[in-house]
Amino acid sequence: MSTTEPVRGDFPVLRRISTRWEDEDVYGHVNNVVYYSYFDTAVNGYLIEATGTDIRALDTYGVVAETGCRFLRELRFPGDVEAGLRVTRLGTSSVVYEIGLFQGESDEPAAVGRFVHVYVAGPDRTPTPVPELIREALAPLT
Repeated sequence: MSTTEPVRGDFPVLRRISTRWEDEDVYGHVNNVVYYSYFDTAVNGYLIEATGTDIRALDTYGVVAETGCRFLRELRFPGDVEAGLRVTRLGTSSVVYEIGLFQGESDEPAAVGRFVHVYVAGPDRTPTPVPELIREALAPLT
């Protein structure tokens, strides 16, 4: 079964992330585990910027319940990565993001990720509705 990968223009928001010397591994490319750090940085950086709030201070916050990545080509240091963001599902207490990682001028992604936030509250982290402030910030990504 063949799938069509999204292209740069499919993502309503692009966030720039600089690669670091330590991101590359002995094989001369950005290590696979670093891609997940880029996903986390892109999503949470966007939420902080779009809400104008330090989301860590909210009573309700998103915890990562699921991640996944399709590695399509290598990323390299030095060079910026653009992380494209879009929301593929906004539920009552969860958000599913799709993230494309791009480097250079290519419109084809180096990787496509899935990142799921489940919103929780309290010391027992009970699932709770996505806060309205977050829903408003996510509107441009849907």
